[in-house]
Amino acid sequence: MTNADFSAVIPAPFGAIGIVSRDGFLLACELLSDSLAEKIATDVFTQSVVNQMTAYLANAQTPLHSPYAVQGTAFQKRVWQAISSIPCGQVLNYTQLADKVGSGPRAVANACGANHVTLFIPCHRVVAKLNAHKNSLGGFMQGHANGLSIKQWLLAHEGVVL
Repeated sequence: MTNADFSAVIPAPFGAIGIVSRDGFLLACELLSDSLAEKIATDVFTQSVVNQMTAYLANAQTPLHSPYAVQGTAFQKRVWQAISSIPCGQVLNYTQLADKVGSGPRAVANACGANHVTLFIPCHRVVAKLNAHKNSLGGFMQGHANGLSIKQWLLAHEGVVL
């Protein structure tokens, strides 16, 4: 996406955050490893989202509460609801989350990848199962080149130690 595609763009320590909103709903919150030029919100709702995001970047304990409209299957929405219940500073692995929603880890990972309101549905809090032979955070941002470094920054920002 380009700067023109977003309702607002704010700088972030890892690049930028692009926000798409319409009619009082958040439609997308895209984490960008590239630093796009800041774009000021032109409506009250988007400015409220920007204020929340700015506060979160300063203090990870800041709650993010904005109405969002997401398209997804009933299963994806069930996974997203379960992800939303993971407290800041904590993680679940894909298997644990799959057990919560009565599914398999790969299906849960696919639902994570379909999430368009990252941070509001904090899929960065879902990690791979760690063991002595594997030390991976799992996927993030559908394989985006810098997705894992952004996930690492978010988890560190929230005080997660793996």
